[in-house]
Amino acid sequence: MLVPSDWLPQAPLERLQLGWLTHAGIDVAILRLDRIDPLISGNKWFKLVEHLKAADRAGAAGIISLGGAHSNHLHALAAAGKRLGFATVGLLRGHPQVTPTVADLQAFGMQLHWLGYAGYRARHQADFWQPWQALYPTLQAVPEGGGGWLGAQGCTVLKTQVEQQLPRLGWDDFHGWWLACGTGTTLAGLVLAEAGERRVYGALAVPEDHGVAPQVEAIVREAGQANPRYQLIDASRGGFAKVDAALLAFIAQSEQVSGVPLEPLYTGKALLALRREVEAGRFAPGTRLVFVHTGGLQGRRGLPQSGE
Repeated sequence: MLVPSDWLPQAPLERLQLGWLTHAGIDVAILRLDRIDPLISGNKWFKLVEHLKAADRAGAAGIISLGGAHSNHLHALAAAGKRLGFATVGLLRGHPQVTPTVADLQAFGMQLHWLGYAGYRARHQADFWQPWQALYPTLQAVPEGGGGWLGAQGCTVLKTQVEQQLPRLGWDDFHGWWLACGTGTTLAGLVLAEAGERRVYGALAVPEDHGVAPQVEAIVREAGQANPRYQLIDASRGGFAKVDAALLAFIAQSEQVSGVPLEPLYTGKALLALRREVEAGRFAPGTRLVFVHTGGLQGRRGLPQSGE
């Protein structure tokens, strides 16, 4: 089997203590997906698990997928392949380069192919996978970021993990979710799990033209949900991987006060967007939110760091 049937990591739920939340009377708990595993961390395992089960059912020997030179998805996939003993192939955006992530992918035994930029943009074309499936006929293709219906299904368990831990915080319930969105897969999984019960807020780490909204809509439509409760909010600060001094300063201050490590592509942008919305009065005093820490800390090694 590609995935052990009894391995489902549990993420701790903790109070997030920050002055601007206290001042506004907003309670936030943070689901620490970054702490589930040293290598297969964040939301990546949850997005992968149903894809791995599908590969098992198809008799595949491993997984082929896509990502960039700092990809958290490929990093988690390669680490899982090494640990669990299945083959992995990565199709990478751009031209060969050396990054800490790429070095890890190679050390974990992932076979890498660099597609250039035009070649990577072709990933949405109907015939994109044909030559790769011919080259690797025993591998199961997984969308970029572990996306799609299967990726979303794997994230539905996060609702149960949070609800089981509410009594430890002294909460009997909460009002909504807040998380960063790169493909929208994790958000879609929470929308499916909530089935209209609580609202899910997605802080877009990528510009609107990256297609998060239609991807989420497609998954929700496939699930047959009539009245999904979610909202996408721009947090990209001008583009994917756009990092500025104000963001880095906010991350440094937040880490110092809360003790929670962040990174500038996803979690830092999502938390800064939440502060903006809280200070604008979007949420009434007494609101309780769960902030999903989606991981991605390994990617900090090749990016500007807070405080630099």
